[in-house]
Amino acid sequence: MKTPKRIQPLVDDGLVDEVIRPLMSGKEAAVYLVRCGTEIRCAKVYKEADRRSFKQAVQYQEGRKVRNSRRARAMEKGSKFGRSEQEAAWQNTEVDALYRLADAGVRVPQPYGCFDGVLLMELIRGDDGQPAPRLNDVSMSADQALEDHAQVMRYIVQMLCLGLIHGDLSEFNVLVDDYGPVIIDLPQVVDAAGNNNAQWMLARDINNMTTYYAQFAPELYETHYAKEIWALYENGELTPDVELTGQFTESEEAADVDVVMQEIQAAMLEEQERQRRIREAEEG
Repeated sequence: MKTPKRIQPLVDDGLVDEVIRPLMSGKEAAVYLVRCGTEIRCAKVYKEADRRSFKQAVQYQEGRKVRNSRRARAMEKGSKFGRSEQEAAWQNTEVDALYRLADAGVRVPQPYGCFDGVLLMELIRGDDGQPAPRLNDVSMSADQALEDHAQVMRYIVQMLCLGLIHGDLSEFNVLVDDYGPVIIDLPQVVDAAGNNNAQWMLARDINNMTTYYAQFAPELYETHYAKEIWALYENGELTPDVELTGQFTESEEAADVDVVMQEIQAAMLEEQERQRRIREAEEG
């Protein structure tokens, strides 16, 4: 196929030998299968900010730190240089998260570097050599659903122990190979300690995954992992190997109205986004 314009510099520099075919397209990037020497890898081409449908970027970036004060000021002012730096930061956040999560034992694609808006990374595939499907394309038994759900909850805990929340986790951002779920798409990863929306973003991630697996294992509908995990985190009791129960006893104290309203708003936005993704999947 014709080499996409954004990948051509990588071909010129010998980082990519051949673009094989498109693999998938999402709201913030398009992914291609590429050959790098004898290896088949993925090239994730980030869309320009004005072409992304990921509208709440600022909301996700709250709490992220920029060490260089000049860059920070430019990003705040929204100058041309600042916008360029903002884009680089958005992309580098994913690369940094991939390395950190892999070191912590979370299954993510191995990154090979980000070059001018193109992220080279491992191709996740099954024993048949074909690219692994997204979770939304997979059916499973109740036992398998319970096992994979438990694994995803462990990954979420491991992420939170690093101070990270995926922020956009759903059945569309998880791949499934012969060894279980693999977490993908992390440019919007959230700083748990510095973001005021961290609690409901975590709850949304967890509830998205639980709702999906619950269609195969209905007992998951009765669990409360989001509240359990956040309570452990707030109390300083969350560890990577904590034993989760899925149970949570509500405090008798009055509910925080602001938090409740945030959760309601988040649920409405998520449902709108879910419906859009379903339409895109059906059209694609």
